[in-house]
Amino acid sequence: MTMEQAREVLTVEAEGITAVRDALGKEFVQAVDLIMACPSRLVISGIGKSGLVGQKISATLNSTGTPSFFLHPVEAMHGDLGMVCSTDVVLAISYSGETSELNLLLESLKSRSVRIIAMTGNSHSTLAEYAAITLNVAVPREACPLGLAPTTSTTATLALGDALAVALLQRKQFRAEDFRRNHPGGSLGERLKVAVQEVMLTGERVPQIRKKETLEQAVTELNRKNIGAVLVLEGSGTLCGIITDGDLRRYFLEEKCPGAGTVFREHGKKISEVMTPHPITISKDLMAADALSLMQGKDITVLAVVDKDNKVEGILHLHDLLGKGEFRFLI
Repeated sequence: MTMEQAREVLTVEAEGITAVRDALGKEFVQAVDLIMACPSRLVISGIGKSGLVGQKISATLNSTGTPSFFLHPVEAMHGDLGMVCSTDVVLAISYSGETSELNLLLESLKSRSVRIIAMTGNSHSTLAEYAAITLNVAVPREACPLGLAPTTSTTATLALGDALAVALLQRKQFRAEDFRRNHPGGSLGERLKVAVQEVMLTGERVPQIRKKETLEQAVTELNRKNIGAVLVLEGSGTLCGIITDGDLRRYFLEEKCPGAGTVFREHGKKISEVMTPHPITISKDLMAADALSLMQGKDITVLAVVDKDNKVEGILHLHDLLGKGEFRFLI
Protein backbone atom coordinates (compact mmCIF):
# COMPACT_ATOMS: atom_id res chain seq x y z
CA MET A 1 0.00 0.00 0.00
CA THR A 2 2.84 2.40 0.86
CA MET A 3 4.46 1.93 -2.55
CA GLU A 4 1.15 2.55 -4.28
CA GLN A 5 0.66 5.77 -2.31
CA ALA A 6 4.15 6.97 -3.22
CA ARG A 7 3.56 6.27 -6.91
CA GLU A 8 0.23 8.09 -6.74
CA VAL A 9 1.87 11.19 -5.21
CA LEU A 10 4.52 11.23 -7.93
CA THR A 11 1.85 10.76 -10.62
CA VAL A 12 -0.24 13.62 -9.28
CA GLU A 13 2.80 15.92 -9.06
CA ALA A 14 3.86 14.98 -12.59
CA GLU A 15 0.35 15.85 -13.78
CA GLY A 16 0.68 19.21 -12.08
CA ILE A 17 3.94 20.04 -13.87
CA THR A 18 2.38 18.93 -17.16
CA ALA A 19 -0.58 21.27 -16.55
CA VAL A 20 1.76 24.22 -15.93
CA ARG A 21 3.73 23.35 -19.05
CA ASP A 22 0.60 23.22 -21.17
CA ALA A 23 -0.61 26.58 -19.79
CA LEU A 24 2.67 28.30 -20.60
CA GLY A 25 2.12 31.31 -22.84
CA LYS A 26 3.60 34.58 -24.04
CA GLU A 27 3.67 35.84 -20.46
CA PHE A 28 6.68 33.62 -19.80
CA VAL A 29 8.63 35.26 -22.64
CA GLN A 30 7.56 38.68 -21.37
CA ALA A 31 8.86 37.79 -17.90
CA VAL A 32 12.22 36.74 -19.33
CA ASP A 33 12.41 39.96 -21.36
CA LEU A 34 11.62 42.06 -18.28
CA ILE A 35 14.29 40.36 -16.17
CA MET A 36 16.84 40.61 -18.98
CA ALA A 37 16.19 44.36 -19.22
CA CYS A 38 16.52 44.83 -15.46
CA PRO A 39 19.67 46.90 -14.73
CA SER A 40 19.88 45.73 -11.12
CA ARG A 41 18.50 42.64 -9.39
CA LEU A 42 15.57 40.27 -9.31
CA VAL A 43 13.94 40.34 -5.87
CA ILE A 44 11.98 37.21 -4.94
CA SER A 45 9.35 37.23 -2.22
CA GLY A 46 6.85 34.85 -0.72
CA ILE A 47 5.80 33.49 2.66
CA GLY A 48 5.43 29.99 4.10
CA LYS A 49 6.06 27.17 1.62
CA SER A 50 6.07 29.69 -1.25
CA GLY A 51 8.84 31.55 0.54
CA LEU A 52 10.94 28.40 0.81
CA VAL A 53 10.42 27.71 -2.89
CA GLY A 54 11.36 31.34 -3.61
CA GLN A 55 14.63 30.97 -1.73
CA LYS A 56 15.55 27.96 -3.86
CA ILE A 57 14.63 29.78 -7.07
CA SER A 58 16.81 32.71 -5.98
CA ALA A 59 19.74 30.40 -5.30
CA THR A 60 19.40 28.79 -8.73
CA LEU A 61 19.22 32.18 -10.45
CA ASN A 62 22.32 33.44 -8.66
CA SER A 63 24.37 30.42 -9.64
CA THR A 64 23.30 30.68 -13.29
CA GLY A 65 24.07 34.33 -13.89
CA THR A 66 20.96 36.25 -12.77
CA PRO A 67 21.63 38.35 -9.63
CA SER A 68 18.79 37.97 -7.15
CA PHE A 69 17.94 37.87 -3.47
CA PHE A 70 15.05 36.68 -1.33
CA LEU A 71 13.03 39.25 0.61
CA HIS A 72 10.73 38.07 3.40
CA PRO A 73 7.46 40.05 3.22
CA VAL A 74 7.19 40.60 6.98
CA GLU A 75 10.83 41.62 7.43
CA ALA A 76 10.43 43.92 4.44
CA MET A 77 7.67 45.85 6.17
CA HIS A 78 9.92 46.31 9.19
CA GLY A 79 12.90 47.90 7.47
CA ASP A 80 14.20 45.47 4.84
CA LEU A 81 12.14 47.25 2.19
CA GLY A 82 15.12 49.57 1.92
CA MET A 83 16.94 46.76 0.11
CA VAL A 84 14.71 47.25 -2.94
CA CYS A 85 15.30 50.03 -5.45
CA SER A 86 13.02 51.27 -8.23
CA THR A 87 15.11 49.58 -10.92
CA ASP A 88 14.68 46.11 -9.41
CA VAL A 89 12.15 43.58 -10.66
CA VAL A 90 10.13 41.62 -8.07
CA LEU A 91 9.01 38.02 -8.51
CA ALA A 92 6.15 37.49 -6.02
CA ILE A 93 5.06 33.92 -5.27
CA SER A 94 1.69 32.94 -3.78
CA TYR A 95 -0.46 30.08 -5.03
CA SER A 96 -3.70 31.64 -3.81
CA GLY A 97 -2.60 35.14 -4.69
CA GLU A 98 -4.31 36.38 -1.53
CA THR A 99 -1.49 36.19 1.00
CA SER A 100 -2.07 39.35 3.03
CA GLU A 101 1.54 39.90 4.15
CA LEU A 102 2.83 39.59 0.58
CA ASN A 103 0.13 41.81 -0.93
CA LEU A 104 0.80 44.49 1.66
CA LEU A 105 4.44 44.50 0.56
CA LEU A 106 3.45 44.65 -3.11
CA GLU A 107 1.26 47.68 -2.45
CA SER A 108 4.32 49.52 -1.13
CA LEU A 109 6.47 48.33 -4.02
CA LYS A 110 3.86 49.38 -6.56
CA SER A 111 3.96 52.92 -5.17
CA ARG A 112 7.71 52.92 -5.85
CA SER A 113 7.15 51.99 -9.51
CA VAL A 114 8.79 48.60 -9.06
CA ARG A 115 7.81 46.13 -11.79
CA ILE A 116 6.22 42.95 -10.43
CA ILE A 117 6.00 39.44 -11.87
CA ALA A 118 3.43 37.21 -10.17
CA MET A 119 3.76 33.45 -9.89
CA THR A 120 0.31 32.26 -8.78
CA GLY A 121 -2.39 29.68 -9.33
CA ASN A 122 -5.10 32.36 -9.37
CA SER A 123 -4.89 34.75 -12.29
CA HIS A 124 -7.81 36.79 -10.88
CA SER A 125 -6.23 37.33 -7.46
CA THR A 126 -5.06 40.51 -5.75
CA LEU A 127 -1.47 39.45 -6.47
CA ALA A 128 -2.22 39.20 -10.18
CA GLU A 129 -3.76 42.67 -10.13
CA TYR A 130 -0.56 44.15 -8.71
CA ALA A 131 1.60 42.38 -11.30
CA ALA A 132 2.69 43.57 -14.71
CA ILE A 133 3.07 39.93 -15.75
CA THR A 134 1.38 36.84 -14.29
CA LEU A 135 2.83 33.34 -14.61
CA ASN A 136 0.19 30.65 -14.12
CA VAL A 137 1.12 27.76 -11.80
CA ALA A 138 -2.40 26.35 -11.37
CA VAL A 139 -2.46 22.57 -10.88
CA PRO A 140 -5.43 20.16 -11.07
CA ARG A 141 -5.03 18.93 -7.48
CA GLU A 142 -2.64 18.67 -4.59
CA ALA A 143 -0.94 15.36 -3.86
CA CYS A 144 -1.98 15.72 -0.24
CA PRO A 145 -5.09 13.49 0.14
CA LEU A 146 -6.69 16.19 2.29
CA GLY A 147 -6.09 18.78 -0.38
CA LEU A 148 -4.59 21.07 2.25
CA ALA A 149 -0.78 20.76 2.35
CA PRO A 150 0.97 22.50 -0.57
CA THR A 151 2.52 19.61 -2.50
CA THR A 152 1.82 19.57 -6.23
CA SER A 153 1.53 23.34 -6.29
CA THR A 154 4.95 23.91 -4.71
CA THR A 155 6.54 21.32 -7.02
CA ALA A 156 5.04 23.04 -10.07
CA THR A 157 6.13 26.47 -8.84
CA LEU A 158 9.65 25.22 -8.27
CA ALA A 159 9.72 23.66 -11.74
CA LEU A 160 8.54 26.90 -13.35
CA GLY A 161 11.28 28.73 -11.43
CA ASP A 162 13.82 26.31 -12.91
CA ALA A 163 12.39 26.95 -16.38
CA LEU A 164 12.81 30.69 -15.80
CA ALA A 165 16.43 30.27 -14.66
CA VAL A 166 17.33 28.06 -17.64
CA ALA A 167 15.67 30.41 -20.13
CA LEU A 168 17.64 33.33 -18.68
CA LEU A 169 20.82 31.26 -18.68
CA GLN A 170 20.44 30.59 -22.38
CA ARG A 171 19.56 34.19 -23.22
CA LYS A 172 22.67 35.37 -21.34
CA GLN A 173 24.78 32.71 -23.10
CA PHE A 174 25.95 31.57 -19.68
CA ARG A 175 28.70 28.95 -19.98
CA ALA A 176 29.94 26.04 -17.89
CA GLU A 177 33.01 28.14 -17.07
CA ASP A 178 30.75 30.88 -15.69
CA PHE A 179 28.91 28.36 -13.53
CA ARG A 180 32.18 27.04 -12.09
CA ARG A 181 33.32 30.60 -11.37
CA ASN A 182 30.17 31.06 -9.29
CA HIS A 183 30.95 27.83 -7.38
CA PRO A 184 34.50 28.28 -6.08
CA GLY A 185 33.63 26.08 -3.13
CA GLY A 186 32.69 23.17 -5.40
CA SER A 187 34.69 19.98 -5.80
CA LEU A 188 38.37 20.37 -6.57
CA GLY A 189 37.99 18.24 -9.69
CA GLU A 190 35.40 20.61 -11.15
CA ARG A 191 37.46 23.68 -10.35
CA LEU A 192 40.49 22.26 -12.13
CA LYS A 193 38.60 21.54 -15.37
CA VAL A 194 38.64 25.18 -16.44
CA ALA A 195 41.32 26.90 -18.50
CA VAL A 196 43.96 29.03 -16.77
CA GLN A 197 42.45 32.17 -18.34
CA GLU A 198 39.24 31.54 -16.36
CA VAL A 199 40.95 31.77 -12.97
CA MET A 200 43.98 34.01 -13.51
CA LEU A 201 44.18 37.62 -12.35
CA THR A 202 44.40 40.23 -15.11
CA GLY A 203 44.69 43.97 -15.67
CA GLU A 204 45.15 46.14 -12.61
CA ARG A 205 45.09 43.10 -10.34
CA VAL A 206 48.44 41.88 -11.68
CA PRO A 207 51.38 43.01 -9.50
CA GLN A 208 54.01 44.28 -11.93
CA ILE A 209 56.91 46.70 -12.11
CA ARG A 210 59.42 47.82 -14.72
CA LYS A 211 62.96 46.51 -14.43
CA LYS A 212 64.38 50.07 -14.34
CA GLU A 213 62.32 51.01 -11.24
CA THR A 214 63.57 50.84 -7.67
CA LEU A 215 63.43 48.02 -5.17
CA GLU A 216 61.33 50.23 -2.91
CA GLN A 217 58.74 50.59 -5.67
CA ALA A 218 58.73 46.81 -6.12
CA VAL A 219 58.03 46.28 -2.42
CA THR A 220 55.25 48.87 -2.52
CA GLU A 221 53.60 47.10 -5.47
CA LEU A 222 54.02 43.72 -3.80
CA ASN A 223 52.29 44.98 -0.64
CA ARG A 224 49.56 46.74 -2.60
CA LYS A 225 48.53 43.69 -4.65
CA ASN A 226 49.16 41.30 -1.75
CA ILE A 227 49.59 37.96 -3.53
CA GLY A 228 53.19 37.33 -2.49
CA ALA A 229 54.99 38.24 -5.72
CA VAL A 230 55.51 40.99 -8.27
CA LEU A 231 56.35 40.44 -11.94
CA VAL A 232 59.28 42.36 -13.45
CA LEU A 233 58.74 43.63 -17.00
CA GLU A 234 60.93 45.22 -19.62
CA GLY A 235 60.42 46.57 -23.13
CA SER A 236 56.81 46.33 -24.31
CA GLY A 237 55.66 44.13 -21.45
CA THR A 238 58.02 41.20 -21.75
CA LEU A 239 58.52 39.20 -18.57
CA CYS A 240 62.13 39.15 -17.38
CA GLY A 241 61.85 38.20 -13.73
CA ILE A 242 59.83 37.84 -10.55
CA ILE A 243 60.34 39.06 -7.00
CA THR A 244 58.65 37.06 -4.25
CA ASP A 245 58.32 37.50 -0.52
CA GLY A 246 60.94 34.79 -0.22
CA ASP A 247 63.39 36.69 -2.42
CA LEU A 248 63.09 39.74 -0.16
CA ARG A 249 63.49 37.74 3.03
CA ARG A 250 66.63 36.09 1.71
CA TYR A 251 67.99 39.45 0.59
CA PHE A 252 67.42 41.03 3.99
CA LEU A 253 69.13 38.12 5.73
CA GLU A 254 72.15 38.14 3.40
CA GLU A 255 72.60 41.90 3.75
CA LYS A 256 71.97 41.72 7.52
CA CYS A 257 69.88 44.84 7.18
CA PRO A 258 67.95 46.13 10.20
CA GLY A 259 65.03 47.26 8.03
CA ALA A 260 63.76 48.08 4.57
CA GLY A 261 64.53 51.78 5.02
CA THR A 262 68.26 51.04 5.32
CA VAL A 263 68.11 48.86 2.22
CA PHE A 264 66.46 51.54 0.15
CA ARG A 265 68.59 54.46 1.34
CA GLU A 266 72.06 52.94 1.58
CA HIS A 267 72.35 49.72 -0.34
CA GLY A 268 70.80 50.82 -3.62
CA LYS A 269 70.30 47.30 -4.89
CA LYS A 270 68.89 47.05 -8.40
CA ILE A 271 65.76 45.04 -9.05
CA SER A 272 67.79 42.76 -11.34
CA GLU A 273 70.02 41.82 -8.38
CA VAL A 274 67.09 40.70 -6.23
CA MET A 275 64.65 39.18 -8.72
CA THR A 276 64.59 35.61 -9.93
CA PRO A 277 65.25 35.80 -13.70
CA HIS A 278 63.43 33.65 -16.25
CA PRO A 279 60.58 32.63 -13.91
CA ILE A 280 58.40 29.63 -14.53
CA THR A 281 55.39 30.52 -16.69
CA ILE A 282 52.26 28.99 -18.16
CA SER A 283 49.95 29.64 -21.11
CA LYS A 284 46.40 30.85 -20.48
CA ASP A 285 45.09 28.10 -22.78
CA LEU A 286 46.32 25.26 -20.58
CA MET A 287 44.08 23.74 -17.93
CA ALA A 288 44.01 24.75 -14.29
CA ALA A 289 44.98 21.16 -13.49
CA ASP A 290 48.20 21.67 -15.49
CA ALA A 291 48.95 24.80 -13.48
CA LEU A 292 48.45 22.96 -10.19
CA SER A 293 50.73 20.14 -11.34
CA LEU A 294 53.42 22.65 -12.32
CA MET A 295 53.15 24.46 -8.98
CA GLN A 296 53.44 21.20 -7.08
CA GLY A 297 56.39 20.02 -9.15
CA LYS A 298 58.30 23.29 -8.72
CA ASP A 299 57.27 24.01 -5.10
CA ILE A 300 55.82 27.41 -6.00
CA THR A 301 52.50 29.14 -5.37
CA VAL A 302 52.52 31.79 -8.11
CA LEU A 303 52.70 31.45 -11.90
CA ALA A 304 53.11 34.19 -14.48
CA VAL A 305 50.78 33.73 -17.46
CA VAL A 306 52.42 34.77 -20.74
CA ASP A 307 51.78 34.59 -24.48
CA LYS A 308 54.05 33.05 -27.11
CA ASP A 309 56.22 36.19 -27.09
CA ASN A 310 56.68 36.01 -23.30
CA LYS A 311 54.47 39.05 -22.75
CA VAL A 312 52.48 39.06 -19.52
CA GLU A 313 48.76 38.30 -19.80
CA GLY A 314 48.03 37.61 -16.16
CA ILE A 315 49.15 35.93 -12.97
CA LEU A 316 47.86 32.83 -11.22
CA HIS A 317 48.00 32.13 -7.49
CA LEU A 318 47.39 28.81 -5.83
CA HIS A 319 44.40 30.30 -4.03
CA ASP A 320 42.77 31.04 -7.39
CA LEU A 321 42.84 27.33 -8.11
CA LEU A 322 41.88 25.85 -4.78
CA GLY A 323 40.07 28.49 -2.79
CA LYS A 324 41.50 30.46 0.12
CA GLY A 325 41.81 28.58 3.36
CA GLU A 326 41.14 25.18 1.74
CA PHE A 327 44.70 24.11 0.97
CA ARG A 328 47.99 23.89 2.78
CA PHE A 329 50.91 23.77 0.39
CA LEU A 330 53.49 21.19 1.42
CA ILE A 331 57.16 21.82 0.60
